[in-house]
Amino acid sequence: MTFTILEQLLAHISFSFLCLATLIYWGKFIYVNDERLDIAGKTIMIIIFLCMTIFLLIRWILLKHFPLSNLYESSPFLAWGLTLIHSILESKTKNNWLGIITAPSAMLAHGFATLGLPKEMHQLFPLVPALQSHWLMMHVTTMILSYSALLCGSLLAIVSLIVASTKQKNFSPVKYNTNLVFNFPMYKDCEEMVDNKIYYESRKTLYFINFRKWQVIHELDNHSYRIISFGFPLLTIGILSGAVWANEAWGSYWNWDPKETWALITWLIFATYLHTRMIKNWGTKRSTLIASSGFSIIWICYLGVNLLGKGLHSYGWLPHNP
Repeated sequence: MTFTILEQLLAHISFSFLCLATLIYWGKFIYVNDERLDIAGKTIMIIIFLCMTIFLLIRWILLKHFPLSNLYESSPFLAWGLTLIHSILESKTKNNWLGIITAPSAMLAHGFATLGLPKEMHQLFPLVPALQSHWLMMHVTTMILSYSALLCGSLLAIVSLIVASTKQKNFSPVKYNTNLVFNFPMYKDCEEMVDNKIYYESRKTLYFINFRKWQVIHELDNHSYRIISFGFPLLTIGILSGAVWANEAWGSYWNWDPKETWALITWLIFATYLHTRMIKNWGTKRSTLIASSGFSIIWICYLGVNLLGKGLHSYGWLPHNP
């Protein structure tokens, strides 16, 4: 009884902190860039990760199997995966803006499970016979972790496209001679320099804006590629382990079940993206478009197919299932 109360308490605490983290990161981005907010956001995300880890461990103890048997358990695990990716990237890259994307994504995934699903799905039930296998932990864990990474990478690609679509300012280059010894501009005509001081200063500012925009796009694209490169092997392992499990359970490695079909579509989308990144003449924008299209495909694969309640993978995803 104590563990059950603690589990519910941790679920609500982690969701509340995710809402707070979202407000902090977006507030810092829109209104004020304060170092104290950076520290607060980073600290809160660490607390969220610990709370969700304890939540999953408690439910594991209560169920006596890894808590990934239904939608209520997999959604918090998806949110946990997003906070894990956030923590790793933030510590490796020292970027304080990543929470703008990861915090609301984790909040929506966790909120859907905590507030959006029927209370019947929160209850502790034994595994149905079809899920009583040692493959459950390996297959579902790798699949959900891959969804977390691929969703994060796709969102970064979408943000990159949004930034790139903003109006680009083009300016003619500023003409000046350069003193190679002291490495600063030396104008031929001093009067021209005085008359055009405001002109050159404005051009310097606009050059900086365009350079910063290019820098942000490059950074978003680089992070997106790295995260998707991490998630794609996990998706591959998840599909392969699922095929082995399917052969044990249903006597066939592949049954063209709706879940299997959409998992294959997801794999092909991101395989195409990674392949295009290796082609020199292929534009970055087109690759980013492919990555961003994967966002909706993942949600169809993870959520859409299961909510239909059809196919061999519908166990434990709807309240009326045994």
